[in-house]
Order: sequence, then structure tokens, then C-alpha cells
Amino acid sequence: MDNYSSTIEIITMPDKVYDALTHKIPFWWTEMFKGSSGKTNEVFTARFGDHIHKTIRVKDLVINSKVIWYVEDSLIAIPELKNQKEWMGTTIVWEIEKKDNRVLLTLTHIGLHPLSECYDICSNGWLQFISSLKLFLETGKGVPYKE
Repeated sequence: MDNYSSTIEIITMPDKVYDALTHKIPFWWTEMFKGSSGKTNEVFTARFGDHIHKTIRVKDLVINSKVIWYVEDSLIAIPELKNQKEWMGTTIVWEIEKKDNRVLLTLTHIGLHPLSECYDICSNGWLQFISSLKLFLETGKGVPYKE
């Protein structure tokens, strides 16, 4: 079964992408951010209003190359979903690859696949926030979720 995966090209350098994924999450994903994400085993919570949150443990960091997150807790409390904890136990892998003056950034969400109940909602969410990350890295201003 195919996991969700998306690759984007960003005009930046690998260290900037790595920094955005480890220290600048509130600037591109959600301003409702608590915790730390810069070291292995650190835990952070990303909230999207009162009804959606993800508590994530940093599983692995390879400087300027890879960031791996493990979703320890999650709630997507929207009426159309029966399984509102579908992200729990999934793994989010960010792979950073330098190409000349650009970076290819691949996001793979292991456990989010087309048969997942939230696949359409969640994959659209990832597209929105990957675009925000690209914008943040190329212009200095992303479009994170705001409280």
C-alpha cells in the first residue's frame, strides 16, 4: 500500500530546510506550537484550533539530510471522520536532497495511505503546509495555521 508522499523543489540550501523543520515550525505549519523539535527524542504538539492536534516525537535527525517524526498522539475531531485518531502511530519522514542551488524535499507520511479515512483531508492539508514551507524558505514568510 502506498504511503502519502510529495516532493517539492525549493530555491534554498539544505541547512535552511533542516532549520525550518527543526526550529521554525510555527513559521510555516502552525503558530499553535508547544515543545521542542530540534533534538532526537524531543516532543512537540502542533494544534490547529481546538479540535485538531498532533503530538510528535523527533525520532531521528541527520543534519541537513533527514528529519523523522513519530506521531504519539493525534486527534482530528471533525464530524465526517469516524477514526479521529488515525495519525497515531504513523511516521513522517522529511528527506532533503541538494540539487545545484535548489533542494528537493520529499515528505513521506508512513501510515497515511489512500485507504486511510482522512487521506483526502490530510493529503490536502499536507499540500497546503508544504506550500507554506516552500514560501517561508523562498520569501521569509509562510502561511501557517493561525489561532
